[in-house]
Amino acid sequence: MTDNTHTPGFDTLCLHGGHVTECNRAHLTPIYASSTYEFDSAEQAAAIFRGEEKGYIYGRWGNPTITEAEERIAMLEAFGLTDADGTPLQLKAILHASGMAAVATMFMGNVKAGECILTHQSLYGGTHEIIEKILPDMGITHTIVDFHDLAAVEAALKADQSIKLMHIETPANPTLQCVDIAALTAIAKVHGVVVTVDNTFATPYLQQPFAFGVDYVVHSTTKFLNGHGTAIGGILVGRDIARMSTALTKTHRLLGGNSNAFDAFLLVNGLRTLSVRMDRHCANAEKVARFLHDHPAVAKVNYLGLEDHPDHATGKKQMKHPGAMLSFELKGGFDAGVKFMNSLKICLNAVSLGTCDTLLSHPASTTHMGVSREQRLKFGITDGLIRMSVGIENVADIIHDLEQAMM
Repeated sequence: MTDNTHTPGFDTLCLHGGHVTECNRAHLTPIYASSTYEFDSAEQAAAIFRGEEKGYIYGRWGNPTITEAEERIAMLEAFGLTDADGTPLQLKAILHASGMAAVATMFMGNVKAGECILTHQSLYGGTHEIIEKILPDMGITHTIVDFHDLAAVEAALKADQSIKLMHIETPANPTLQCVDIAALTAIAKVHGVVVTVDNTFATPYLQQPFAFGVDYVVHSTTKFLNGHGTAIGGILVGRDIARMSTALTKTHRLLGGNSNAFDAFLLVNGLRTLSVRMDRHCANAEKVARFLHDHPAVAKVNYLGLEDHPDHATGKKQMKHPGAMLSFELKGGFDAGVKFMNSLKICLNAVSLGTCDTLLSHPASTTHMGVSREQRLKFGITDGLIRMSVGIENVADIIHDLEQAMM
């Protein structure tokens, strides 16, 4: 990966990005199951602590397995992008124990008491709850605006000088709402506001928010990046490397939401097949969405690839493909949702997403149970809404299972 005459493709980076041959020349970076690391001398220890020499200190601060995962994901998010001066974009990533740990570092490392977060409707339930239930106790407030209404976003920023961070989730969980990253970032930058994007649903294979000028990207690596449902994880990727290496690293370490070598190892191996998995996920999802769109038991399908989705054009502008996620609303409401989930035979009833197998969940009774019904309905999360992460099984089998479950 050191040949400067050739730029490796995305698929190659999925396999080799960030890999450094270690002393025993292992094909894959081993699991470094060590809580601490030795120094050759007191002088070397001091130099490493000061950041003058590279080296590992303590497991909570990182290890070689974690470093490879971080560097590979940073490379994927930066793939093909350049800085304003035309040089290849450099990013820094920090691996966390979970997506929510990464979100916590992102918010708490950028916003302090007396300041405000501007965000939109239909966020992942955990993100919504930390904004609404945890951060206010720390003096951090929030404002929710329809991010489709750029004039309202501009007005909110003008009206409240305490807004210091704009958080975008697109496509959003679970309504698949898609908002214009470039337009929102341009408005935020006029007001000196930091922009963060949750890119979990899309992955860097389908969408690269840094291309639109955002400051930070966060992922639940548990999902498509790992791809096999074997490990919990989250990652925060930042453009400002100096700040990522100081303030954000300090926040991450002191909050204690560090990853571990085993989960990082599983993540690195999942990343090796990211692009080929996503191609199959996406192809299957498109066929499933069109089946559901025409089914008499379905009132509505939220899938960016359908021409009648209100955000179809926005998704097409900023994404390589509409993706592998969709949601659909059953006509029978809550009871129909429960009956459907209980009737599945091949597809799985599970609250996660992004694994090789197809996963479905009923947000009203699971992931968004902590959100009031009034807010859920306002955000488009109806009682009969089913979220679906389309897997890589034979698509005819997926469709057959959905059909029999709606009988």
